[in-house]
Amino acid sequence: MRNGFRLYDTHTHIGAALHSGRRTTAEQLLAGMDAVGVDRSLAIPFPVVDNHRAAHDEIARAVRAWPDRLRGCICLPPFLPRQEFRDELRRCVEHHGFRALKLQPQYHGLNPLSPRHQFFFELAAEHSLTIVAHTGSGVPFALPSLFMAPAKRLPELRIVLGHAGGSVYYQECIVAALLCPNVYIEVSSLAPHHVLDILGHVGAERLMAGSDLPESTAAEMGKIVDLEIPAEAKRQILWETAERLFG
Repeated sequence: MRNGFRLYDTHTHIGAALHSGRRTTAEQLLAGMDAVGVDRSLAIPFPVVDNHRAAHDEIARAVRAWPDRLRGCICLPPFLPRQEFRDELRRCVEHHGFRALKLQPQYHGLNPLSPRHQFFFELAAEHSLTIVAHTGSGVPFALPSLFMAPAKRLPELRIVLGHAGGSVYYQECIVAALLCPNVYIEVSSLAPHHVLDILGHVGAERLMAGSDLPESTAAEMGKIVDLEIPAEAKRQILWETAERLFG
């Protein structure tokens, strides 16, 4: 808690990243959360790992050890053999209780518009998973506007636009949220004035905070705590939207 607001960080990582060499343990994540006052985090495997099953198991152990502090998210290469993808997704839902499915177009190469790739969104809807999609870097497949197609096709599916498209594409997130009520916006990487611009069009109940990396946690949470908006809007962005989607 910070300044009287509960904090939910909807974009954190546990595990080892092959692409960057980063390694974050659950204990390191929790220490960083405590330092900033974060009450709960959504823990996501890095997008490129040595063994996705082991990465999910590491997060599952952390969630079991700290059930009030952590929630788990699936991250799978979408071009695994289809049955292997289905089986691991089902295992994470049924045995680990994971609440979300991450897509990183920058590394996964999945086109949200392609009929061949509809299975990704359909499986998320089938298992009541919220999709957390990286947007911004990694265009064209990371363009926020592309996610309007699966959002329209599957109105029961909830899609979070991670990083809000960055400072270049954040206005696409506004349009996507205006046209698709099942689209949500995670505002990490944006400047405070960008967040205010989004709030001029999209309600706070559709926004959420995230850090992505431990070095950014204080700044990302602090920019919402310090934003000149009503306290109720801060509560929505910092806790209530994420708690509703991820538990």
